[in-house]
Amino acid sequence: MNQHQPPPDHAALDAAKVLLTRLGLSPEDLLTDASPRPPVPTFAQYIPVVAAAVSEGTRRVYSSYWNRLDQAWGYRRLDEPTPTEIKQLVEHTKANVVPRRNARGGRSAGEHLIAALCCLYHHAEHDHLIAPADNPAAKVPKPRRLPSTRRAVADNRLTEINHVAATPATAPPSTASSCACTPKPPAAAAAPSPRAPKTSTPTNA
Repeated sequence: MNQHQPPPDHAALDAAKVLLTRLGLSPEDLLTDASPRPPVPTFAQYIPVVAAAVSEGTRRVYSSYWNRLDQAWGYRRLDEPTPTEIKQLVEHTKANVVPRRNARGGRSAGEHLIAALCCLYHHAEHDHLIAPADNPAAKVPKPRRLPSTRRAVADNRLTEINHVAATPATAPPSTASSCACTPKPPAAAAAPSPRAPKTSTPTNA
């Protein structure tokens, strides 16, 4: 060993091994020439590729946001936008969202735009078009969701609802027949039938 060479830092070596494992590399990979990475496509070129690879539900949710990306950055390569530019596009999308009665300041639109970008870059990583460390969408936090405007039913109100639901409906008595549990009105007293006059039987003296 060279006397002027410092001793190896075992902690640094262990950290390097962990990093290589997470990246799916081995020490031998560092000694070989890296294979050339395919050219990075533009948004206009890559959006249709991803749209054809996802499920119909995902495509339905993200299609409008991919259209916005195509309009804004269709001519740009996937590795060109910076995290700051993504934040600017998110704020622009939130400010220009169509106002609705239940709109919440465009937060949902901003959240879906970032999710649509993450979907694109996730596929780009798997296709080895960009490295995970170069994913700009992963460095942009999603807008924090506001508290839900839905409120739970109060306990006393819920008790009343359950009581009403459990109480059987009372139907008016039918004219044809009355319920067995319904007391019948007392029957009218029958008029006494007229008695025949008593006839006396003559007795023999």
